[in-house]
Amino acid sequence: MSHEAVLTGWRRTWHEIIFESDTPAGRAFDLLLIFSILASFGLVVLESVASIEAGYGWLLRAGEWLFTILFTIEYVMRLACVLRPWNYATSALGLIDLLAVLPTYLAVLLPGAHVLISLRILRLLRIFRILKLGHYLSEAAVLQRALAASKPKIIVFLLTVSALVTIIGSVMYVIEGPEHGFTNIPVSIYWAIVTMTTVGFGDITPKTPLGQLFAGMVMILGYGIIAVPTGIVTSEMTRQAKKADEKVSSQCCMACAAEGHDADAKFCKYCGAAL
Repeated sequence: MSHEAVLTGWRRTWHEIIFESDTPAGRAFDLLLIFSILASFGLVVLESVASIEAGYGWLLRAGEWLFTILFTIEYVMRLACVLRPWNYATSALGLIDLLAVLPTYLAVLLPGAHVLISLRILRLLRIFRILKLGHYLSEAAVLQRALAASKPKIIVFLLTVSALVTIIGSVMYVIEGPEHGFTNIPVSIYWAIVTMTTVGFGDITPKTPLGQLFAGMVMILGYGIIAVPTGIVTSEMTRQAKKADEKVSSQCCMACAAEGHDADAKFCKYCGAAL
């Protein structure tokens, strides 16, 4: 490997505090981070209330910038405390961390972009770091593998449903026509999607007896279709759970910050760095 094998000095110390939660300092850092995320999101919620924004807008914006600066420092520290910063920056949690700080800076150039600050709530995914026990990581791995294994079946299912709603929408367009609100086939397909998913906005409804009969059949069909993806994922979860007897380590890779390694793993299964 071209770069150093392990972290040393202050980088190793801060890595244990920022990325690990099996030490008092690491756990305290994670708890403080969760509190900061909730407080930051609370400011966004309060700013959306016109009466509060009118009286305390300047204070809310000051708090928003304070949290942005703190999150920016934290993000830079995370990049500095791993051997391969790019691997972390392009990971799911790394991108979420970046999205937590970008909106405030973008708002300076693009008015209105500050509303994206609500994306900071996604950082609450880090609460699993506080609960970083083998049991939770093992269950998360089962769910991840089940979703991955279900992907081909789900894609086929979605393609089938897409074709089905297209046919249903076209038939309803022929039955009802523009005079009853089904002005074109795309609008009719929209109605088919809303009806088949049992959402039922009611903005477009069939008026003729034949159309109402056809709509009833689509509604009944929708109940059966909704159960299909649930069954697919559940089946895969049951299958994967039988393979999940192995223990999972709570160790976080010092190079790319990845988790979920086997308990006896010596190297990261994502980047190959020594654990």
